[in-house]
Amino acid sequence: MSLEAFETHSFTQNPLDIVEEIVNANEWAFDRASNEEMLVEVSGRWCTYRMFFYWQHEISAMQFSCQYDMHVPPNRLSAVYELLAIINERLWLGHVDVDAEDQVPMFRQTILLRGAQSASVEQMEDLVDIALTECERLYPAFQFVIWGGKSAREAVAAAILDTVAEA
Repeated sequence: MSLEAFETHSFTQNPLDIVEEIVNANEWAFDRASNEEMLVEVSGRWCTYRMFFYWQHEISAMQFSCQYDMHVPPNRLSAVYELLAIINERLWLGHVDVDAEDQVPMFRQTILLRGAQSASVEQMEDLVDIALTECERLYPAFQFVIWGGKSAREAVAAAILDTVAEA
């Protein structure tokens, strides 16, 4: 199977402009280092999260990550990798991984916007809301594995409740 390439002209507006409006409306601390990068800090229930937004105009894609305020000690790394495998099987959007350099867990997702005039406010709100909701939901599982010495399966059983239906 081959894909035929058509010449397209992408005039996608920078979605970081929308993110900046959302951040200002929520009065979150942020730093927009350039037209392509933004760092936002948000206080959650369990910790402060650092959200990174990277806009790549050439491919009309925005990479997003939401870092936990925790580091994985080397002796717990294999247990955390097992936890990541279990968690990622359950996620519909995005994934969770550990930064190889800093050993920091994070939620990550990329949004492709090729052919769109711009991202919508709803898309950017959903991106942030889903990331923060998932990070808050998963935080106890990381704590059980990293500091509680629990196995990944024990941590998931104790900390993560998957909603099956609405009552």
